[in-house]
Amino acid sequence: MSVELLIEQGVNGLQLGLTLYLLAAGLTLIFGIMGILNLAHGSMYMVGAYSAAVIAAKTGSFLAAALGGALMAGLVGLAIEFLIIRRLYDREHLDQVLATFGVILFANEAVALMFGRSPLFMSVPQWASGQVEIFPGVPYPQYRLFVMAAGIVVALLLWQLIARSRLGMQIRAGATHREMVGALGVDIARLYTIVFGVGALLSGLAGALIGPVRSVQIGMGEDVLILTFVVVVIGGIGSLKGAFAGAMIVGVIDTLSRAVAGPAIKAWIGGPTGDSLAAGLSSIMVYLAMALVLVIRPTGLFPAQGARA
Repeated sequence: MSVELLIEQGVNGLQLGLTLYLLAAGLTLIFGIMGILNLAHGSMYMVGAYSAAVIAAKTGSFLAAALGGALMAGLVGLAIEFLIIRRLYDREHLDQVLATFGVILFANEAVALMFGRSPLFMSVPQWASGQVEIFPGVPYPQYRLFVMAAGIVVALLLWQLIARSRLGMQIRAGATHREMVGALGVDIARLYTIVFGVGALLSGLAGALIGPVRSVQIGMGEDVLILTFVVVVIGGIGSLKGAFAGAMIVGVIDTLSRAVAGPAIKAWIGGPTGDSLAAGLSSIMVYLAMALVLVIRPTGLFPAQGARA
């Protein structure tokens, strides 16, 4: 394993982490603040990716596709909150799981009816199709750097919204003292609708940005949703700072375990046994990291005070 390849895979891990943060930030708002266990969060990721792919094919503009994908996911999220989620706020988590799992099935079949079951593909925008030498002898795709920059910008804007704005103050207060905030004249139903819509919009933006890197296909949200839940658990439920830290940890561990640890075991043991062990280790490393964090800090690295369990 050369130093150049190790650096490249480390940066890939950071890029994956920033993409996961877009998903985890929305999920931690919905799960940690609203108390909704939303399995359909990955479906908003898929909606954003499909919408972006279609808009890019029609207009040829990647920026329009990314914005359109995020907005479409946000609108779908608002519709889901209005029609389904707001009836589940005072229900058990099992009811929330069953309802949002039904949304997953409906979303997958709806996408199949509209676009077919063949994957869609997005091209990397021409202005980001080149490479940049991030270290001597380590060229890196410009588009991946753009995705990283977008993730950082969104993280800063989201922190500004939650920590510094009046709306953010209402969201934080509504997370722990819902009745009191309502008694002070704040429309809690409208507030929760906004939170759910923002979470869906962030998930859709992640799907739109990842479209040129991976194929856009039915069910693409389910696999990434599992990693997103791992991120939220590691970082701490309800904490945006925790979501960012957890996303970086998961992104780097997942990428390096597949690029470094797996091939090292395969080369050491060899044969079919080495292949099986390498694949298995690469798949479970993030879950081992989650288990280690839960043993040391059961509430996660940076749990939000008063966040819903």
